[in-house]
Amino acid sequence: MQGAGFGGLLRRHRREAGLSQEGLAELAGLSVDAIAALERGRRRAPRAHTLRLLADALHLAAADRAELTAAARRDTESPQPQLRRVPAPPNALIGRTTELTATKRLLGQRITRLLTLTGPGGVGKTRLTLALAAELEDSFQDGVCWIPLASLTDPSGVAPAVAAATGLHPMDTAGLVEVIAEQIGRRTMLLVFDNCSHVVATVGQVCAALLEYCPNLSVLASSRELLRVPGESVYVVPALALPHDEDNLEASAAVRLFVDRATARGYDVDGQLDQVARVVRRLEGMPLAIELAAARTNVMTIEELASELETSFGILAGGSRTASPRQQSMYGAIEWSHDLLTPAERDVFAQLSVFVGGWTLSAAATVMSGQLSPGPLERAEALDLTGRLVDKSLIRVIRHNGVARYYMLAVIREFAAGRLAAAGMAEEAARRHAHFYIALAEEAEGQLRGVNQLQWLDRLDAELDNLRAAMAWSLRTRSVDEALRLAGGLWLFCYLRGHYAEGGQWLERALVLADTAPALEVEGLAAACAKANLGAGMLAFLQCEYDAATARLETALAQYKQLEDTAGTALVLQRLGGVARERGDYAAAEDLHCQSFDLYESLGDRSGMAWAHNHLGFVAWLRGDLDVGARRCRRARDSFRLLGDGEGIAWSLISLGTIAQYRGELVEAEDLLQESLALSQRLGYREGVAWSLNQLGIVERRRGLTERAVHLLDESLAEHRDLGDRWRSASVLEELASVAQQRGRSEYAAFLLGAADGVREVIGAPVPEIEKADHLATRTAIEQSLDRRAFRAAWSAGRAAPLAAVADGYPPAPSSPNRTGRL
Repeated sequence: MQGAGFGGLLRRHRREAGLSQEGLAELAGLSVDAIAALERGRRRAPRAHTLRLLADALHLAAADRAELTAAARRDTESPQPQLRRVPAPPNALIGRTTELTATKRLLGQRITRLLTLTGPGGVGKTRLTLALAAELEDSFQDGVCWIPLASLTDPSGVAPAVAAATGLHPMDTAGLVEVIAEQIGRRTMLLVFDNCSHVVATVGQVCAALLEYCPNLSVLASSRELLRVPGESVYVVPALALPHDEDNLEASAAVRLFVDRATARGYDVDGQLDQVARVVRRLEGMPLAIELAAARTNVMTIEELASELETSFGILAGGSRTASPRQQSMYGAIEWSHDLLTPAERDVFAQLSVFVGGWTLSAAATVMSGQLSPGPLERAEALDLTGRLVDKSLIRVIRHNGVARYYMLAVIREFAAGRLAAAGMAEEAARRHAHFYIALAEEAEGQLRGVNQLQWLDRLDAELDNLRAAMAWSLRTRSVDEALRLAGGLWLFCYLRGHYAEGGQWLERALVLADTAPALEVEGLAAACAKANLGAGMLAFLQCEYDAATARLETALAQYKQLEDTAGTALVLQRLGGVARERGDYAAAEDLHCQSFDLYESLGDRSGMAWAHNHLGFVAWLRGDLDVGARRCRRARDSFRLLGDGEGIAWSLISLGTIAQYRGELVEAEDLLQESLALSQRLGYREGVAWSLNQLGIVERRRGLTERAVHLLDESLAEHRDLGDRWRSASVLEELASVAQQRGRSEYAAFLLGAADGVREVIGAPVPEIEKADHLATRTAIEQSLDRRAFRAAWSAGRAAPLAAVADGYPPAPSSPNRTGRL
């Protein structure tokens, strides 16, 4: 143990004896503080009497006593300088168990000699550093030295700060790093550099030199920017865990931190955890932001606080008077980082605030360069500047499915957007942003049928917030061409992912814009208008607005015919066939789908022909012709599989499963419908999910498994209701009525039939032919089990109830048979 020092030797003997500091203190008749001070070198070596007490308490053999005495003598003759201690934190650390475990392992087990804790301002780097340094004190026998750098204004002050913290006070600063290295020598120490960001280059140079000269030295640093020193390990400090379990909100560290700080302010949060969760989610778990928000409970309720934060983070100020200015407000914390940026980095930081919900490198390069197709040089510059902002913790990066995606925390983005507006660049950045996403929507449109469907649906989903922002810009600036192209390019995505209402509103507003724009402005937009009318008609149809859908589709039909666009004409005829089908006019529907098939056949369009077969099969089984329906749908399924059209495969499986269900082939029906459900869920195709659940519920009802049927039908009804599909919602309500009747709940069954009838009357769609037999059987059974007055009362109540209220869920069955079926 030569060179270990008296404190290190004493600690070793205490541990070998299996004693804590308290235990040794008790046996030796000394204070715990005295033991701690001796072990950590904060006190000079003990007198002979104290040394004997320690040796006796440890039962040391003669050789060990002599070694301990020699170490004490050496320390007395060559006293070690006093290290600056790790300061005691002002309050308890909340929710950092995982982070402490991971970082303590890296330094405590010497996996790395240099660990940098990094992250944006306000994420809690210093607080974690304090806790980690305290946890590591017993792992470094020659001590842990705290070196605060926040107050430095000149990088040249770094080395003197290290010297002072390690107990050196040289008169000459020349060669100071070498002097510090000689002082540390082979001692096993940990230097902790806190708040390095503004002097990061100098800190990196000092650390590199000390680590090279001192083989047993380790370094812990907290910085918003990496030190970029060889051997550096980086730990990105995450935000606090957000609540994910509504029944156990207090399990969230972010919630616990807010509650702790609000309680300290005298605010009682009892019964308001849901509002606390709303606040911390908005603040994305940032500890400083949470503490600043909790401080506002001295003048605001949590509900008021949550509402205010929805519009601005400006109230996040008023931190501790003893804190540095950058810790007294979120604005100050971000501004401090912003001031350290180069002019080029500041420009890019501001420009990137135009993105909502993250962005890719291609999107960044477009906004930064102003070129819709940036070249290699522009992309390289975008990558370099983005990387610098990532290294400085102003941007975060996530990697998924081989793609890197960047984003800003909401509070940082708000600051950057303010800088963009102040620089007068906001409109130009928004224009570039919109043009990128218009091009993306148009590229995606051609990929949403075929083998790449899932990939492109997911890509558009990831960009949905940006697409919304681009649409808002197009409408706000009355950019007719951009609005039509973007809304028209997205209608198929909106259909497949269930954004019926939103997509429909975009299209309607773009078409109104086109109608009110000067004639010169809309010249050359005939194709875009036709596509927008087609999309608007389709999304209106999906929400059962049949008159509006027909008007838009007939307009699109005339426009496509004028353009001599055969494919567009065929697609509109197909959609008009859907309207006729849901209105129960099967002859008209079949005629329209046949016309569509003929046009697709003339073009050699295999996808269009497959869809025509699918729709003709759909019409056939709805009107009760199961054999024709099966032939058509099998042919469509085979074509869709060759084409790789996931939506088409799902639809043909639904139709074939439904046909099997009506034939009584329940095992086959279940297999087909489970396959369609799994495929639809994988695609995120909500209509396919809703239909599959609907038909699986009917299968279980036919088997007499009413509990399972109720569960499936309730899920289906919730999906159809959320989508706005009232035609299918009515059918599911009628199925739930059948289940209710089977369970002896006749009055509730009558209520459900009444609700379905009310929906059908509003949208003007009859019960499909194939469903009429079941519907009639259910109604007859209900009427036989209820007197006329009870039936009419329940029926009328159902007709008057809003669909949202009816669809709240199936009431639990009574514990004993309830033949009255009272609600």
